[in-house]
Amino acid sequence: MTRPVLYDYWRSSASYRVRIALNLLGIEHDTVAVNLLTGAHRADDNLARNPQGLVPTLAVDGHDLTQSLAIIEYLHETHPETSSLMPGDAGGRHRVRALAHAIAMEIHPVCNLSVASHVADLTGGGDAAKATWMQTFISKGLSALERMLDHPATGRFCHGDTPTLADLCLVPQMYNARRWGIDLTPLPRLVAIDAACNEMAAFADAHPDRIGPPQA
Repeated sequence: MTRPVLYDYWRSSASYRVRIALNLLGIEHDTVAVNLLTGAHRADDNLARNPQGLVPTLAVDGHDLTQSLAIIEYLHETHPETSSLMPGDAGGRHRVRALAHAIAMEIHPVCNLSVASHVADLTGGGDAAKATWMQTFISKGLSALERMLDHPATGRFCHGDTPTLADLCLVPQMYNARRWGIDLTPLPRLVAIDAACNEMAAFADAHPDRIGPPQA
């Protein structure tokens, strides 16, 4: 059986989510770096497997899978004996998806680096405009998420006491928040859940600092 291959960029939040999922499920795989800074995501080989010109792509089971949340749900569904990334009940699955989507579909698209860079170019504000944009929208999104976690189903992790898709989205976003200098003091639930996650090897081993930038 062919080993899965993850086409990845070290600081991509979407790639980071998938790395965590693969680690949690114990799926051995190979990794190929796609260097976004050199435009490798726009090269013909990456476009052939990912027509959007994005990362990650997971080549697995004869498929080139794209979109991180869809990849993670595929891994959950194809590893039912080991995966608890989605709850077993419909209400739980809705809550986990709502938390994950609040990050991946609300915060992440607005705070994609290409978006912030475009804003900086349009305004002529340079790095200061980019940082202000990131701090504004990451803070707003995480504050809403903190309120969403004021819920009886929140446990050691976003939903109960086992990591789910929601935690796989949260941890990369918390990494980005720290990278952009967000004050996390008003977000004690998020900070506690992030810390609990990063105590686990599956999360720690997926951290961008552990992966490092592509070699020249």
